[in-house]
Amino acid sequence: MAQDISDFRELFVTDRPMMDTRAPIEFHKGAFPGAVNLPLMNDRERERVGTCYKQQGQQAAVILGHQLVSGQTRAERLQAWAEFARANPDGVLYCFRGGMRSHIVQQWLKHDAGIDYPLVAGGYKALRTFLIQTVDDAVARCDLLVLGGMTGTGKTDVLLQLDNALDLEGHANHRGSSFGKRATGQPSNIDFENRLAIDLLKKRSCGHERFVVEDENRAVGSCALPLTLYQRMQSAPMVWLEDSVESRVERILRDYVVGLSAEFAVTNGEHGFTLFSRRLLESLSNIQRRLGGERHQRLQAVMQQALQEQAHCGSVDLHRVWIEALLREYYDPMYTFQRDKKAARIAFAGDQAAVLEYVRKAANP
Repeated sequence: MAQDISDFRELFVTDRPMMDTRAPIEFHKGAFPGAVNLPLMNDRERERVGTCYKQQGQQAAVILGHQLVSGQTRAERLQAWAEFARANPDGVLYCFRGGMRSHIVQQWLKHDAGIDYPLVAGGYKALRTFLIQTVDDAVARCDLLVLGGMTGTGKTDVLLQLDNALDLEGHANHRGSSFGKRATGQPSNIDFENRLAIDLLKKRSCGHERFVVEDENRAVGSCALPLTLYQRMQSAPMVWLEDSVESRVERILRDYVVGLSAEFAVTNGEHGFTLFSRRLLESLSNIQRRLGGERHQRLQAVMQQALQEQAHCGSVDLHRVWIEALLREYYDPMYTFQRDKKAARIAFAGDQAAVLEYVRKAANP
């Protein structure tokens, strides 16, 4: 029988294929990027076996499990496992704790398909614990630089040009503001944490020990940053990205209007623009209380007019009006206040080219 795998770092750094034999309900709560869910038992079968275990003990539960996964059901699942193993000879399989389910799959593969396939010692739980420790270890050992700046200055554009950046918003699939929802949903918080940890692991394996992150709240949409990382970000040195209002308006127009409407068109077809329009108006409504009633009504009217023109002829020119008003009247005063509070931590401020030069020199002193 193949040897159990316990080198978790190698698994993630080399992107070894993973067969997750947990039930779908477990998989959807949290999984690893690229893992394929090929369960031994479906949700209903798992529930019945769990109830049997509580009421009648382990032996009765094992017997019931074999009864439920037998005949044609067993043959179909075995075929799926064998196809995965043959397509991914360097892969691994696991269940929740590396116990009975993964051993059964491993044994059936060996006995019925002649495939000796390794399993992960400790299963998903051990891998998940390893990734949590990965983040905590990086926070404790690595240097951190926080990138701040007014809304629309292009902080993400800067991060994407750096080899040592951690794109928190990218991992969360959210732009981190009231208007930050994407056309596609966010990952579960566990999936977000797993993606971040694997990113850290890979970058550290390439020799990076200094990381740049965007200045974020604890929550990026529905995803919460690991507490140790968030706390470290509150005291880390900062660089402040600057740009003109005009350039910021164009960048926001690109991302939040042109880009987002295209995302909705791709994911929702003919209904895309309607859903995009609804999302934009909902985002404005989310900050209605902070805007005040009169200002909200004024900006909402401009936004609706801009959306109507965009729907009619494709022009996005009118969107610039509400974008600039929102920057000048809402976001800029708020960010100016925040910058003043963080002034002692700001080590450098400049435009995109200057910030990139400074950050790259800081990464390689």
